[in-house]
Amino acid sequence: MSGTNMIRLAISLPEFLVEDSDGWVHFQGRRVGLSSLIAPYRDGYSPETLAAEYPMLSLATIHKTIAFYLEHQGAIDRYLSQCASHSAQRINAQEHGPSLEELRHRLAERALAK
Repeated sequence: MSGTNMIRLAISLPEFLVEDSDGWVHFQGRRVGLSSLIAPYRDGYSPETLAAEYPMLSLATIHKTIAFYLEHQGAIDRYLSQCASHSAQRINAQEHGPSLEELRHRLAERALAK
């Protein structure tokens, strides 16, 4: 990402979260992003369920993350919205391969050429 498309969470992070150069917020020493934990929490997952889904994170860290989210809900919700928007843009920007119909046509042409 570059320029104005960068994602930014405009609040100070606790010691267990870090922001990479592109603005994505992850757990310190982990590849798990803040959005990976908070999105299912907003969908009703309990801290215990999240701990089962992310065994590399302690239940205490999950509780601290939820408390951090609740203290800064507006800013984090905006950040999560930016994350979702950016992901959708990346998916839409990907070039799509040939359709199933096109692949079948190519295979038929190859079979006829032999």
